[in-house]
Amino acid sequence: MRILDRSVYVGPSLYARFPVIRLELDLGPLEAWPTGRLGAPFSDGLAAALPGLAEHGCSYREPGGFYRRMREGEGTWLGHVLEHVAIELQNIAGEAVTFGKTRSSTAPGVYTVVYEYAQRDEGIAAGELGLRLLSSLLPAELRPEGSVPADWSFPEARDQFIRFAQRRALGPSTASLVHAAERRGIPWLRLNDQSLVQLGHGKYQQRIQATVTGRTPHISVELASDKEETNKILAGLGLPVPQQELVQSETQAVRAARRIGFPVVTKPFNGNHGRGISIRLTTEEEVAHGFVVAREHSRSVVVESFLEGDDHRLLVVNGGLVAATRRTPGHVVGDGEHTVAQLIEIVNQDPRRGVGHEKVLTRLELDAQAQRMLERAGLTPESVPEQGRAVYLRSTANLSTGGTATDVTDVIHPDNREMAERAVRAIGLDVGGVDFLSKNIGESYRTIGGGICEVNAAPGFRMHVAPSEGTARDVAGPVIEMLFPPGAPARVPIAAVTGTNGKTTTARMLAHITKMAGYTPGLTTTDGVYIDGQRTVSGDMTGPVSARMVLADPQIDIAVLETARGGLLRAGMGVTEVNVGAVLNVQPDHLGLKGIETLEQLAEVKRIVVEVATDCAVLNADDPLVARMSGYTEAKHICYVTLNPQHALVREHVRAGGRACALEAGVNGHMITLYEKGAHIPLLWTHLIPATLEGRAIHNVQNAMFAAAVAFALGAKLEAIRQGLRTFDSTFFQAPGRLNVFDEHPFKVLFDYGHNAHAVAAMADLAQRLEVSGRRIVVLAGPGDRRDADLVAIARAVAGRFDHYICRRDDNLRERHEDEVPRIQAAALTAAGVPAAAISVIPDEQEAINAALEMGQPGDLLLIFADALVRSWKQIIKFKPAGVPAPAAPPPLPLPPLLEPHAEGGGRAAESAALNFNLEGLIRDERGVRFAPEAED
Repeated sequence: MRILDRSVYVGPSLYARFPVIRLELDLGPLEAWPTGRLGAPFSDGLAAALPGLAEHGCSYREPGGFYRRMREGEGTWLGHVLEHVAIELQNIAGEAVTFGKTRSSTAPGVYTVVYEYAQRDEGIAAGELGLRLLSSLLPAELRPEGSVPADWSFPEARDQFIRFAQRRALGPSTASLVHAAERRGIPWLRLNDQSLVQLGHGKYQQRIQATVTGRTPHISVELASDKEETNKILAGLGLPVPQQELVQSETQAVRAARRIGFPVVTKPFNGNHGRGISIRLTTEEEVAHGFVVAREHSRSVVVESFLEGDDHRLLVVNGGLVAATRRTPGHVVGDGEHTVAQLIEIVNQDPRRGVGHEKVLTRLELDAQAQRMLERAGLTPESVPEQGRAVYLRSTANLSTGGTATDVTDVIHPDNREMAERAVRAIGLDVGGVDFLSKNIGESYRTIGGGICEVNAAPGFRMHVAPSEGTARDVAGPVIEMLFPPGAPARVPIAAVTGTNGKTTTARMLAHITKMAGYTPGLTTTDGVYIDGQRTVSGDMTGPVSARMVLADPQIDIAVLETARGGLLRAGMGVTEVNVGAVLNVQPDHLGLKGIETLEQLAEVKRIVVEVATDCAVLNADDPLVARMSGYTEAKHICYVTLNPQHALVREHVRAGGRACALEAGVNGHMITLYEKGAHIPLLWTHLIPATLEGRAIHNVQNAMFAAAVAFALGAKLEAIRQGLRTFDSTFFQAPGRLNVFDEHPFKVLFDYGHNAHAVAAMADLAQRLEVSGRRIVVLAGPGDRRDADLVAIARAVAGRFDHYICRRDDNLRERHEDEVPRIQAAALTAAGVPAAAISVIPDEQEAINAALEMGQPGDLLLIFADALVRSWKQIIKFKPAGVPAPAAPPPLPLPPLLEPHAEGGGRAAESAALNFNLEGLIRDERGVRFAPEAED
């Protein structure tokens, strides 16, 4: 039994709309051993190891359902068991995950196991630990060799897993803020492995780190960390604080205790979480020891007067008290029968107690600090305390060390409430916790005394959201309302564009339109991430990582996400929902890869984009596979795009008041037209869109229609859409490798990245529609990882349409032989009736392009399909046709009098020369040189 493959999906995928892990599990010989055959020893052992499995309903949808599946009849197979075990392991680590499904694959004994996860590393570890647990429960003769170490113990491994999970999980305070944001529909991104979280998208984002917000003043955090300065500030305002002194040595600590008067407290100068604090110190020896303990956490130590009373935490958010809790240190209560050690075990049996922050309460530990507390009380772990005696194991009441919390928000005296609010305002915190000692929080400090020990920045929320006793308080809600007041935006509009062909051009057009509309767009494409038109990251950025990169940028206020098949299959989508999802087409490409064998399966992958759309799904009505996706979206609107104004489905949709974008014929050409609630809205003549080459490039006409439809769904004004389309052209600068034209040679060059039959056919059709006085020459290729049938289809898409064919390969052979791809395509051309004399096989891309350029004559048209786009474009624009002299440098422009050169040739002469150089540079730029990124030089 082994894992063959693992995929971690960060968002919506083929399997779920939330994060899941997919395992390809090979049972091997265990395929013949379902749980029914393994019998009671296996099932009972699993039940003992993970009692929580008794609550799993499985297909019976009731507690105990999973056990029934395991024990009835032949039982179930171990892939299904691993699914439930991985879920339950995460449950005991404190994660509320429930989803899973297991299916057999076409290979015997191989199963696809899918289960939900809360955080990546924990989810992976749960699968691995679950596999080892199952192996350990198998009979020795069936156990895979080496799968379980001889000294392995599940209880020990389980506890290690829980601690591992908690080190990586969000802390309880951060998690409560995230959950409060989710309840209010605010998206969030985790920015590191700790507690730094972004709430909201783009320019609307706010950040938190635990309970410190992006609005928390740094100086206030510094003041709160300086216990001496905090004490002085509060005392200066007349607030109740203990007398204290700051010391750096044991001698100074003892002297300070004498001056203050016993009993005293010692604590680190800038500590937190109750670490290093010693209370009720009544002798000089205890003070000296308390200094040593505090010194482990801070170079300076605070000695302060000990105040009698219960320890209270008063939480203030945005100037108002939102919760009050009484905290009690970890302790046991004697019964006259059990020892202290036994009482600790009894208390730890409380299901609310767990490891660290796993549960509401933390397990009590009989460690060195507990031993010291027992020693001070005259007890040992073997002592039997009398009935009702409280035996404290900690001097401080922190929940993380086993303390308990009781909510007292409803009984706090108004004077104490006002005191806490004044204290937090005095320090300047937006979120602050006041540690207040009082014998009775329901009585005023003015009457019974009491005092403020500390004011805490980043106060913990666990004691308030999950108290041991009393009412749980939504303390995270006020923080979220402070960061995002009612009506304040948190999301940016998001559009996702997918399809086999055209998605890059469409996404670029759409981003350009939104920029014309006044937005600051973030764009992900196959060649990089763009923020407000500037490329910030190079590479194929069409997966979830780039989506999150854009949404984390504090500059953007709209996101355009090109979403590719590969990213969806590898890791899912990077967002849980989009405002507008568009599917342009589904054509044969990448079939046979990653388990996608048919067009219907490919359509199911691309359908994810519209399944998560909330406002509008934009679908190609001319593609039946895409049109059928309308039945899988919950978007408020469906907008059909069609090149056929007589399309029956679109006509009925429009008559019913639906939204559509159609291409309509008119006296002046073809008009892109929008329909909305019965209104007929002429948008723009296609010949006015530069990227369509006066309307001849039909595929770019369709791309423009999709960009217009998506922009309209996003709320862009019609004039902005028109302006965007009229100013977007197909230069290498705006759309590298997407119908780029270079016509400064005696012949014209069309340059494109098309790499499947559908895209190649669209460019071949365009080549036929253009007026050409000479020959048509094509440089053809196909990716090496495509099926032979796909390479043949690419060749057939151009067969009979050109005068000469040059077959090449990509630099990346993708496990093909050097000339295998061009030979396959040359054979396909021959089989299609192309004369052998019209076919050249030149495997190297640079050599093939150079041969085509050398072959070009005045009036010819060259269609070059390229893979290394920057290199190939430079090769085209820098090519010098034979017999064509290099262009002469343009004469210098007349200069204003102030720039006339001096007679001696210095000063302004240098300025004049520099100006001429810059003008020449601009002219060279217009020829396309500037379109090549400097990093590629």
